[in-house]
Amino acid sequence: QVQLVESGGGLVQPGGSLRLSCAAPVSMFINVMGWYRQTPGNQREPVASISERTNYTDSVKGRFTISKDNAKNTVYLQMNSLKPEDTAVYFCYAEQILNPVKYWGQGTQVTVSS
Repeated sequence: QVQLVESGGGLVQPGGSLRLSCAAPVSMFINVMGWYRQTPGNQREPVASISERTNYTDSVKGRFTISKDNAKNTVYLQMNSLKPEDTAVYFCYAEQILNPVKYWGQGTQVTVSS
């Protein structure tokens, strides 16, 4: 069973910042890592991904930055200028080379509220 370990969620005021981390086993040959988020009653939606390039959903462009430490198989999501609508459970994922199956983290709660 592949486990991705997330950290970094929490409560922050609007306009604040948080940094999420997600570590995959170093034995994985990773092609893509990224983040989804989910609010109650809604489907999980993509936020950002990183492989040879980065991709962002429109609502976070210019505010969120995804990066990856290849030696550690760890992906980061720096979230700045947070808004209440960013409140969600954030899930990281990893896909291996030649295997499009997504492996997921356990999820971390991000709450943006005054």
